[in-house]
Amino acid sequence: MDSNVQSLLASGAKLTDAALERLLPTPETLPVSIHRAMRHSVFAGGKRLRPILCMEAARMVAGTSELPAGVDSLGAALEMLHTYSLIHDDLPALDNDDLRRGKPTCHVAFGEAIAILAGDALETLAFQTIAQLPAPADAVVRIMREVSVAVGTGIGRSGEIDTGLAPGMIGGQVVDIESEGVAPTAELVETIHRAKTGALITTSIVSGGLYGLATNPGAPHLDSEMWVSTIAALRTFGEKIGLAFQIVDDILDLTQSSEELGKTAGKDAASIKATWPAVYGLEQSRRDASWLIAEAFAAVEPFGLAADPLKSLARYLTTRTH
Repeated sequence: MDSNVQSLLASGAKLTDAALERLLPTPETLPVSIHRAMRHSVFAGGKRLRPILCMEAARMVAGTSELPAGVDSLGAALEMLHTYSLIHDDLPALDNDDLRRGKPTCHVAFGEAIAILAGDALETLAFQTIAQLPAPADAVVRIMREVSVAVGTGIGRSGEIDTGLAPGMIGGQVVDIESEGVAPTAELVETIHRAKTGALITTSIVSGGLYGLATNPGAPHLDSEMWVSTIAALRTFGEKIGLAFQIVDDILDLTQSSEELGKTAGKDAASIKATWPAVYGLEQSRRDASWLIAEAFAAVEPFGLAADPLKSLARYLTTRTH
């Protein structure tokens, strides 16, 4: 791994963990069972990729070398949402997995009932954290809407599918469940990947950008042309790397061991799940991931050297081994 990326990941994870430690109830807070379950999954050793993407997007659009104050809390909220989704994904009713990040899954360690409630509690705490961000109220509302649509079923404010936002994470999970055992098609696998995994990655980048703009004293109004063009570029970047990230995950599920992955390997193929390699094969999948990263780079080219950290993270997504 490139030393700059390694440093970026290490410092971002440290900052995120400190924010999570500050925001999560202690293990002794009553009722202890659910708070220990929440902490068991949150502190199980994840890469903190989504918070890091969020923070670096905020830094890039703010145009400063320092992170905007309070963006670590937004990153922590996104990590809570990611962890909640993993807890629920691992349940017997869904993916039925007993290993996550090399440790027993939440329901294995604490039972199904507490695991379900721990996921619910993390989701609730995430939105409570976003609501209390130290940013202008209109920006907080915009971030809240961005994140809530991304983790939901894709239903926007008007009650219709909001095509300006990524399809929802939960909606993607539903399609994934209902398509098990069905021969995968290109359209199906792209729908699932863009929703189930890509939506939260995209919203991490977009919400970070929103925060960076909102906390910049010299930034124009929310609906200005600058805001619209900046967020559009970040959304394109996020959608491209989100899809590339899941394609690489599909490849690793076929090529790596459970020990290397920190979770059960080969489950996707065994369940006849809709994956990129199942439709396109391994070699084309690798080429597609690289092509998506190139397109993501093009989207943030207007930001110049300030985009280098985000580009480095995107490049890491296609070269990681776990």
